[in-house]
Amino acid sequence: MVIYFRNQKLAEKCCNEKVMKKVWGERMAKKLQQRLFELKAADSLADITHLPPPRLHELTGNRKGQYSIDLIHPFRLIFIIADELPVTTDSVGIDRRQVKAIEIIAIEDTH
Repeated sequence: MVIYFRNQKLAEKCCNEKVMKKVWGERMAKKLQQRLFELKAADSLADITHLPPPRLHELTGNRKGQYSIDLIHPFRLIFIIADELPVTTDSVGIDRRQVKAIEIIAIEDTH
């Protein structure tokens, strides 16, 4: 899967190991690297499970259209779909098999 970042500052916080450790600490940096590796290795969003450990899920309310993956509690990796919006199904929502690119918009506590 292709990963984009909302801005250069966020990209540096997510891709530069030294900066990651400084900003979030070693444990969080390792978890973030793991999640980014999982996302890059996936053929589509369907390869990322909604069950633990990543617990991928769509957010609701004013965050509708955004997705979350668990990092170190309470932090989440927040992203949106960067592809053209994939086909939706009435009962399931988007067809995650069609999602080949995402844009990471934040790392934060959504609670």
